[in-house]
Amino acid sequence: MVSLLAVDGGNSKTEAVLLNEAGEILARGRGGPFLPQSEGVAPAVDVIEREVRQALGIAGQADHLVAFLAGADLPEEEEELRAEISGRGLARAVTVRNDTFALLRSGASGPWGIAVVCGAGINAVGVSPTGAIARFPSLGAISGDWGGGGGLSAETLWHAVRAEDGRGAPTALAELVKTHFGVGTVEQVALDLHVGRRSRHQLLELTPGLFKVAATGDEIALSLVTRLADEVVAMAVVCLNRLDLLGTPTEIVLGGGVLRARDPLLSALLDERFAKRAPSATQVIADLPPIAGAALSALDRLGAGEEVKQRLREQF
Repeated sequence: MVSLLAVDGGNSKTEAVLLNEAGEILARGRGGPFLPQSEGVAPAVDVIEREVRQALGIAGQADHLVAFLAGADLPEEEEELRAEISGRGLARAVTVRNDTFALLRSGASGPWGIAVVCGAGINAVGVSPTGAIARFPSLGAISGDWGGGGGLSAETLWHAVRAEDGRGAPTALAELVKTHFGVGTVEQVALDLHVGRRSRHQLLELTPGLFKVAATGDEIALSLVTRLADEVVAMAVVCLNRLDLLGTPTEIVLGGGVLRARDPLLSALLDERFAKRAPSATQVIADLPPIAGAALSALDRLGAGEEVKQRLREQF
């Protein structure tokens, strides 16, 4: 019996699943965040090893391990992580890819298509039917990225501050910031961030409110949601172009907290833009978790049939 390991290493948690070639889940492990860029490669892989050992048992070894990992943004980072995991003796063969590939495989009907993830940040990947790959460095502003909850919330605060002090146009985002954080001025939030009384991570809490303000017709809030729709479509269309798939019926899998929320305004903007720029594409919202994508990819490598893969999907 062939044993397969699937791993999803994210910024908030790490999951591992042991399955067999029949698509049956035999064991699961779940632990803390996977943070190679802040904690180092070896300590990050320690988290994977703990969860894999929990799934496998201390002495076990799988035939193949497929890991989709946050922080594996560049091919050389994928290789470094693959080498570290391989050295732990968890499996006879190891495959490592960026975690955006997990979104693609969890939402697409097969192993190819386009995926755009919009959570705290934004990223996209594409895989053609021949296995060719299109991707972005996804290093933030320095690699041209804009969007995600991080970008939206930072822009929300920026416009709110300027609306309050007179440098910018009036916007209800100023009232959103004050109400959400329970302060008398937007400036107070900026000062709290500066001296460390608030974490910048807390700004992410503003994102749902931004969409509500945009739905009222607020010009600035609406411009931010519109810009996000433009970014999502631009990333997907670039991947389609690079893979010569623009005229081919292709699934575009959308995931991450911002897109999974299915905000009506954002959804309408995406529908309009995809219809114009990629009329052959079909949008898919990923309902399965990323770990399911890693497990499906492991089965792909065995050449498993659709019945086996459907059995696996049902277990998630």
